[in-house]
Amino acid sequence: MTPEPALAATEFIDHHSPEVRAFVRDTLPAGATTPTERAVALYYAVRDGIHYEVYGADLSRAGLRASQVVRTGSGMCLHKSVLYTAGLRSLGIPARLVLTDVRNHLASERLKRLLGGDVFHQHALTSVRLEGRWVKATPVFNKTLCRLYRMAPLDFDGTADSLHHPFDLKGRRQMEFLREHGAFDDLPYEWLIADLRAAHPGLFQDGPDGSRDRLARGSLVGEAV
Repeated sequence: MTPEPALAATEFIDHHSPEVRAFVRDTLPAGATTPTERAVALYYAVRDGIHYEVYGADLSRAGLRASQVVRTGSGMCLHKSVLYTAGLRSLGIPARLVLTDVRNHLASERLKRLLGGDVFHQHALTSVRLEGRWVKATPVFNKTLCRLYRMAPLDFDGTADSLHHPFDLKGRRQMEFLREHGAFDDLPYEWLIADLRAAHPGLFQDGPDGSRDRLARGSLVGEAV
């Protein structure tokens, strides 16, 4: 696998945009000089600097672009992984999107009803090439949300895969990966949205123009147990 496509600016990973470049410039510490140090610093900037929220998420083509994620300052796993991938590429670090299906055992009862169960399709993370190899990173759940849901924040050191918490702080199973769809140089939008709508029709709501690009409203913080 050659890294060149994993450096390109694309429709969704628009790392050439002023918004993405400003986000990286403003959040990257001066002491982060090596690719690994920069990848780790950017991981925490996205994890804790962009609010995680499923409810009300904008899944339109425009809403899923990295530049728009910076503008809104929030999003779900898809938005945050797209931004992290774009930020890495802006630094010359090869990165790709990874899409998976997961089982979430601690979802709220309302979210389970909207999802149609505890399996969530198209959970996104990032694969980043550091020190000559690919490692996976998931800059999704911010520290505040982890505290409310009694989970340890997921860390990343640039040397080992950082996937989702298999257990919470009480030892209860939290999330397991059921399927990995693959790694992508850009978001496969049409296929991804079609799969989400087929798997989770109750999660989408009708917009004022009849579109179904935005998820049902609510608050993960408000539903924290």
